Amino acid sequence: MYAIAKVFGMQTDVACARLRELILDGAYPPGSRLTELEAAAVLDMSRTPVREALRALAADGLVRPTGRGVVVVALESGDLDDAYQVRAALEALTAETLAIRHREGHVAPSAMAGLRELAVTTAEATAEGRLAEAVGLNRRFHRRVAELAGNAIALQTLERIWDQIHVSTLRSLAPPARSVHVSDQHERLLDAISDGRSDDAGRIAREHVLDTRDTTVTRLNTRDIP
Repeated sequence: MYAIAKVFGMQTDVACARLRELILDGAYPPGSRLTELEAAAVLDMSRTPVREALRALAADGLVRPTGRGVVVVALESGDLDDAYQVRAALEALTAETLAIRHREGHVAPSAMAGLRELAVTTAEATAEGRLAEAVGLNRRFHRRVAELAGNAIALQTLERIWDQIHVSTLRSLAPPARSVHVSDQHERLLDAISDGRSDDAGRIAREHVLDTRDTTVTRLNTRDIP
């Protein structure tokens, strides 16, 4: 019985991960309706793990139940602003925590070197206009900061918020108007963390997220104009 439950749990996790990826990639943009039957066919899986996967995605705020299926949802402007505010607070927390951990000798030099390398790779992809790659690398950079901070609850919450923001802003994606500024913020954040300046690290992280919010909201509002 335990083995059956374990296999079912694994199937549900796989279904959830694959459906999440399809939504984040834009295969199912906001407003798209998806039924259990359709999702099962796309994933080539039985309906039971797919049903549980859709429930998990609903709990994460990516879809909402409707009839026999779900609809992919985007945050309204007010909720989107709230999401950015929470993201800014949590990323400030993880940056501060990482700076403290680094100052106290709890972060391996190789980990910080890897983080800097990731920042450089992100900047290169952004500067060269490889937008989809840059978006993924940028998330990896911020996720790595949160991972090294060692706060699992903050990381889990950020994952949900990052997903919701990503889905809600897919139609506004464009090369950053100030790519050098974004890369400079990453560099200044890394310098503050490396120097153990926790207050500065938190401030820079918060400003970086709120700058992103302002730019993204402007794009969304511009595209909504007839």
